[in-house]
Amino acid sequence: MGLMRFFSSLISIAKGFSRLNSYRSRNYHWDVPKGHLAVYVGEKEKRRFVVPISYLEQPLFQNLLRQSEEEFGFDHPMGGLTLSCQEEAFFQLTSIVLSL
Repeated sequence: MGLMRFFSSLISIAKGFSRLNSYRSRNYHWDVPKGHLAVYVGEKEKRRFVVPISYLEQPLFQNLLRQSEEEFGFDHPMGGLTLSCQEEAFFQLTSIVLSL
């Protein structure tokens, strides 16, 4: 049940980003293209990345999401999804996901 609620929340976040995109200019640095999701990664300083929503379907990314849910819950005050990992681990994970 928790996993379904988690994915429901992610879909709501993605839809929210899509609605926000229709209201803001393309010149803003925080603009998220359609079909993408903003994520914040890092231990002390969070760095923002924009990833395709299709990553949500990948088992490796889903494991990272579960860990993040345990650590941060569903409260994402930065306006994107906060992931619980170091930047280097995130780069490795995205490289693997891209190669699939």
